[in-house]
Amino acid sequence: MKNYINKTLLAVGIAAGLSSCSDFDEINEDPFAANEEQVQVAYFLNNAITGAQQNPHVAERAFVLYWKAAARQDRTNTLPVGSANDGWSNDYFNSVSGWLNHVNTGIDIAHKQIDEGNIKEYSENILQISRIWRVYLMSEMSDNFGPIPIEAFQQVNPEFASTKDVYYYMLAELKDATAKLDTELTEKPDGGLDPAFGFDYKKWNKYGNSMRMRLAMRLSEADPAMAKEEFEAAASNEFIMTIDEAFAVQEKGGWDDFTAPMSRQWNAQYLSATLNDLFIGLGGIETTSAIGESFAPYVKDKDYAGLLYDEHFATKTNAPKAGFWFDGLHKEIDPRAYKAFGIPGNFEDSGFTFYPSWTSDARNTTRALVDDAGEVLDSIDASFTWNASVPGSWGEKGAKNNLYSYIGTIPRMKLPFRDGSKKRIFFAPWESYFLVAEAAEKGWNTPMDGKTAYEEGIKANFEYWDLSGMANEYLSSEEYNNAGTSVSWDHTAEPPQTHKMRYKNGYTGAESTVDIKYPNNDLYKDGQVKNDHLTKIITQKYIAHFPYLPLEAWSDHRRLGLPFFPNPAVENPLPDHPNLNESNYMEVHKDFFPQRLKYPSGLRNSDSEGYQQAVNFLDGDDTVFTPLWWAQKQ
Repeated sequence: MKNYINKTLLAVGIAAGLSSCSDFDEINEDPFAANEEQVQVAYFLNNAITGAQQNPHVAERAFVLYWKAAARQDRTNTLPVGSANDGWSNDYFNSVSGWLNHVNTGIDIAHKQIDEGNIKEYSENILQISRIWRVYLMSEMSDNFGPIPIEAFQQVNPEFASTKDVYYYMLAELKDATAKLDTELTEKPDGGLDPAFGFDYKKWNKYGNSMRMRLAMRLSEADPAMAKEEFEAAASNEFIMTIDEAFAVQEKGGWDDFTAPMSRQWNAQYLSATLNDLFIGLGGIETTSAIGESFAPYVKDKDYAGLLYDEHFATKTNAPKAGFWFDGLHKEIDPRAYKAFGIPGNFEDSGFTFYPSWTSDARNTTRALVDDAGEVLDSIDASFTWNASVPGSWGEKGAKNNLYSYIGTIPRMKLPFRDGSKKRIFFAPWESYFLVAEAAEKGWNTPMDGKTAYEEGIKANFEYWDLSGMANEYLSSEEYNNAGTSVSWDHTAEPPQTHKMRYKNGYTGAESTVDIKYPNNDLYKDGQVKNDHLTKIITQKYIAHFPYLPLEAWSDHRRLGLPFFPNPAVENPLPDHPNLNESNYMEVHKDFFPQRLKYPSGLRNSDSEGYQQAVNFLDGDDTVFTPLWWAQKQ
């Protein structure tokens, strides 16, 4: 990208690298100059890790409005309806370019110092750690846009590389860097400069191997031979297996790079329809067992579908229970649902989120459905109810519905994930286990069998949520969720096409029954398979990735079409989504789902030649719906 990155951002990155650390007050203006501590590389690495935590401005745009939306871990009308904001994309593109600039500058300095013999005992290790972190940053950037420069952010004119070449480069870097990392070395810089591991070299080595497993698996559909070779090599080494080995960085409040990425009070952080369909019934754990007998009065029977309000709730979607409002709590639900989301009206819950704090919206649980004239047709108290809505256009139904998208009436993410008290997770042990489980299912050489890895992944995530006591019961369950998937590894019987449920007509109160269809996910095995091992693995991985790894959840869906994502509602046409309409909303096609971010106008305007080079590598137009090289194409 020529001067756009390799000169301007290099200068900015060096300046930022020096100014953001107070200990650099005495450093010479020349970043390559020796000083008595010679810790420049660690400072540049620190800046690269720190920036990637994403300050609230960048986090709201990339993490919340793009990644969580695309992963269907929030209900947001951005990427799911084909809408991308050029300003947001430009903000993120410039930010990740800056983080890469920091780490690349540090790597350049390290090579120069090592060549000159101007080093400390740990200099070689800091170089290898920097290379590992550079791979993560490159993978993040490439998984958003696709082709990126491999040699960018340095003092050369960069050339864009294909997504395939980027992945081959990253895998080679991880292989070489982990091999050269001395895990027995005790000398290290100030541990405070590494907010993830404190320069624990063994943990960095495990992270490097785990990242290699992740990236290798990403190629499983596009380049299975390479994926198998790289995965087996990485998995033969030590990788992240316990929560204390996780790559995780402590969040904080306020406004800086360490501020929780989901902290902005005006972002509702709703329970999504996708998560809800996966949660309901999964694991067979009863609500009263998960949160206590005091909630028994609100729990509905297992075969109850809710209240049918088909003139107020979107029905032009393939969501399993479109048109229904659930007027209570579900009989059985994955217990992690109640750990992650607050029940409307449950104000005694210490984790309940009252955001925005300057309004009383979170405490207002009663909302109206109105008729065509705007008169109140029904007033509904959503206290102790559990609902989620698909994104998209709700048209006139939405205009008459004050309930489906309101802070006080829909479960929202709990406060600890918003107030800075948690650690932001970049790689956790459950991901390692689910990767191994998928590899074993493919017949690759793995350090444990698929069932063991699958169950250990679930146990690790249940431990994170303080639910270990329920893990064994959960693992043995053969109950289907709304998508037709169960937990038990040995239970692979497919669900029936439909299941009969009772409901009430919300307008008349009349009781009846309805056949609820288990949705066909045509992206996976022509929609005929809902409960095989791979569906179970990715379902559990998807849930475990909430809330800190939406980019990974989105990548799995792009790669495999799993888990099932319901289509956005199309009560009115979606202007930025020409592929989905009222004639095909019951179908499932790859081009119904966002695949990437468009390159920002800042790149097109500053480096038209580089931009065109990047687009040529896409094998498609620069749109949200062009699949990346490693993603499904059909």
